[in-house]
Order: sequence, then C-alpha cells, then structure tokens
Amino acid sequence: MNFLLILVASTAISLAVIPLMMKLAPALGMVDEPNSRKVHAHPVPRVGGVGIVLGSLTPLAVWVPIDATVVSYLVGAIILLVFGVWDDRVEIGHYTKFIGQFLAVLPVVSFGDLYVDALPFLGVDDMPHVVGRIFTAVALVGMINATNHADGLDGLAGGVSLLSLGAMSVLAFAAGDFFVLAVCTAGVGGILGFLRFNTHPATVFMGDGGSQFLGFTVGFLAVYLVVRMDPTLSPAVVLLLLGLPIADILMVLYRRITQGKNWFRATKNHIHHQLLHLGFVHQESVVIIYSLQTLFVLSGLALRYAHDWIIVAVYLVICTCLFTALALAAWVDWQAHRSGLPNAFGQAVSYLHTWLFVVPPRRFLKVGIPAYLELVSIWVTDVPKEFGIAAVVVTGLMVLELIWGKRHRSVTRRGLIYVTAAFAAYLDANHPPFFAASITMVETAFFILVAISIGVAVRFSPARRKFEFRPTAMDYLMVFVLLAGLIFSQDPLSSGQDAIFVIQMVLLFYGCELLIIEGRERWSLLSIGSVLAAGIFAGRGIVPL
Repeated sequence: MNFLLILVASTAISLAVIPLMMKLAPALGMVDEPNSRKVHAHPVPRVGGVGIVLGSLTPLAVWVPIDATVVSYLVGAIILLVFGVWDDRVEIGHYTKFIGQFLAVLPVVSFGDLYVDALPFLGVDDMPHVVGRIFTAVALVGMINATNHADGLDGLAGGVSLLSLGAMSVLAFAAGDFFVLAVCTAGVGGILGFLRFNTHPATVFMGDGGSQFLGFTVGFLAVYLVVRMDPTLSPAVVLLLLGLPIADILMVLYRRITQGKNWFRATKNHIHHQLLHLGFVHQESVVIIYSLQTLFVLSGLALRYAHDWIIVAVYLVICTCLFTALALAAWVDWQAHRSGLPNAFGQAVSYLHTWLFVVPPRRFLKVGIPAYLELVSIWVTDVPKEFGIAAVVVTGLMVLELIWGKRHRSVTRRGLIYVTAAFAAYLDANHPPFFAASITMVETAFFILVAISIGVAVRFSPARRKFEFRPTAMDYLMVFVLLAGLIFSQDPLSSGQDAIFVIQMVLLFYGCELLIIEGRERWSLLSIGSVLAAGIFAGRGIVPL
C-alpha cells in the first residue's frame, strides 16, 4: 500500500474542496456568525469539515481493501458528515445530534463487530457482548462530543486530532497494521489541507461536520488499537492517546452539573476559554494546548505496555496539575499580560515561531534546491542532445537576464528557472546515476523535507499578506497532474519513473516560486544555481562525456 499516495491524495482533495465550499457557504447558509460565546468577530464559513471528510475518506475507499470494518467506518463517517452539515446549516439541536452520533457508531459495534469486551484496570475482564457493544458505542459518542466541544479556537481541534493520529500511526507502523496506518495517514492529509485555511486568523471553520468526524476517527482507531491491532497494549493507553479532549469535556460536564446548568447547553468553561480569560492571546492559548496534548500522546507512546493503573495515574496527575493551576490562577485573579509573564511567554513563542517556522525552512530551500540542481546536472548518467541544445538557449537567456534584467521576479527569469528545474527532475528520474540505489533514501528524505519546508514557509511567510499563495486553477491542475502520475505509477507495467518526475517537478516548482517571491537579490543562490546547472546540462548534452 502506497502511504505517500494516500497522504498526497487526501491533502490535495482537502485543499481543492475547501475553497469551493467557502464560495458556496453563503448560499448554503453555512456561515458561523459571531456571538457572545464565540471568540471570532466576523462571519466565517464553516464548511472545512466537508474537505476534511472527503479528503480523508476518498483515498481509503479507493485503495484500502474493503471488509466489514472498513465499511462500518466509512458509513459511520458519512452519517456524521450528513448530520454535521445539517447542524452547520440550521442548528438541529443536541438531541437530534445525539441520534446522528449513535446512528454513526452502531455500524461499527454491530456490522463491524468492533467493541471492547474487557476493562482490566476497572477489574472487568470479560464483559457480556451486549454490554461491551453498548459501552463502546457510548464511549465513541463521548469522544465525538469531546472533539466537537474542543473546536473553539483556530487550528485547535485539527491540531489536537493531528497529534493523536500521529501517535497512533507510530503504533500502527510498529505493529505492521496497514489499515490503521492508512486511516491515520488519510486523516492527517485531510487535516493538513484544512489547516492551510484554519490556522489563526482562520478563513474557514470545520464546523460540526469536521469536528464530529475527527472525534469519531480517533475514537474508532483507539478501540481498534487495543482490541484488534495489538491486544498486548494496555487498554488504559487510549486515555493518553486521546488526551486533552477527554479531560476537558469531563471537567466541563462536572462544572455544569455542580452549578445546576443544562448538561448540553454550551458554556465558556473549556480549557481554551479559561486560558483566554487569564489573558493569553489566541496563538499562546493554542500553543499551550498543543504542548499539553503532545505531553499526553508522548506519554502514551512511552507507557503503551505499562500497567493500566500506572497509565491512569499519569493521566490523572497531568490533569490534576492542569486544572489546579487554572483554578488557582482564576482564584487569585492572575492575568498573564498584567503580570509581565505573558510578555515573556509571548516573546518566547514569537522567538520559537521565528526559529522553527520562519528561518529554517527558508534556509533549507535557499541552499537545498540550488544544490540539488547542481548535483543532478553532474551525476545524471546521460543528457540527451535535444536537452543540451535547449539548455544552451536557457543558459544564454539566463545570463542576459542576470546581467541586464531589472526585476528579480521577472516572468522571464521565473520561466527559465522553472525550465531548469523541470530538466533536473526529468533527467534525475529517467537517467539516474549508477549509484542511485545507494542514495534513494537520501533523495526521498530530501524531497520530504522540501515538501514540509514549503508548507511551513508558505503558511508562516513574512510576505504572506502581500504575496499570499492562494489556490488557483493552476494549483488544482498541478494537483490533478500529480495524482494522475501517482495513480498510473501503481500499474504493474509502469516503472513509476513518470510519477517520480511529476512529484519532484511539482515540489521544485513550488519551492522555486517561494524563493522567487520572497527573494530580493538579482544574483540569488537560486538564479546562480539555475544558470550553472543549465550550463552543465548544455555542455554534457552537446559534448557527451
């Protein structure tokens, strides 16, 4: 099973569907209006869930072998999407939502036959099947609502779910369970496509259609992990893998009950609300919650085979420390910014943000892409004569552009760089060096880092407001070309070189585009690297070695 294909397909579908749904949102009545309970000040489309679900489910339906478990998961997810979209349009009410949630989990525990039959850490080693199914259904509904209620800040529910799916994919990889790994990979892709538009300040919300699906997915996988994938895992490990949403919803319910409020009426008691009340700004609150969820899932990975009560104790200690700190801060009326600590915290977050998301990806792309062009021009085994002739023209035009060109972002320079990158990608895929087998992993790692660097750099670009990368028809065309190449590469008669060429070319194009847009120098490393690579291609094509 090609997990890279699943990741690329799910991300691409999510990226393509969400902008379309954003345009349709007003006509569909799927716009989230601000009110006293919410933190956004302007109407925002809540259609991102459609992109997440379609992006996550489509690759699974196409490439994962179908059995009862897969069907039950797909059916449950579609039911939740239908009820979620319905609620995002007309606010159907809690009881109708519960009906939809139970309709979604029933296929899993009945037709899919996936349910918990033992709770060793509670002293229950053999539950009757009926009790096990009911318990599992209630637990899944609880996780659906926990994630749904965690969707209160930009990027929050998506990021928290992404961390849980990442941890589960590690366990699946270790156990060799390709089904779980495929579901995790597809879910990660769907979320990544959504986060492109949802990271603060968000231009779209996932809505109930997305948050319920994510809760259902992580809950479904948590049960599958301990029941089918690896029964030697400690059942209690699901507490740590699911992490903060469970603690948050249980604490909110406790407060509503003790205060005599409606259990299901939304309040501003969630952890993210409390952090905002303490003076932390939006980004700081999300960073804190991401950090806590990371602590939970890493603890789960480390303690996956530990005794159940050790896991429960670790979970309770983390939760107790968290809620005690929040309660104490509220009791003494501590305010982060007023005390001066949030300024230090904010500065630390800003510094961390710069040195994680602004500087490294750009430096890697700035040096890595020109270096790749140079290395490929030297190590490919052959440069066909027609490539050499074309490279002569490219080299000459590039030299003239560098000497007399007035604009470092000129269309001519951009086109010449793209042509050189395309030459490199094609020749590397179709005329690899004799030592290609020994550097395959290195080259794969390089392009994975290029993809990650592009994604991070685009999202946190200092020039984002002025030169923002917006989805265009060309972006969709590139996605479709990439998917077509990947699909055809799965044919047993295909060597897969066409797909490799398409993947590398697309990544090089986007990397070059980012460097060109954010560049200010005429004699940049990219320009110099391109003209040198084109010159070497020209020499080798006309005068073969």
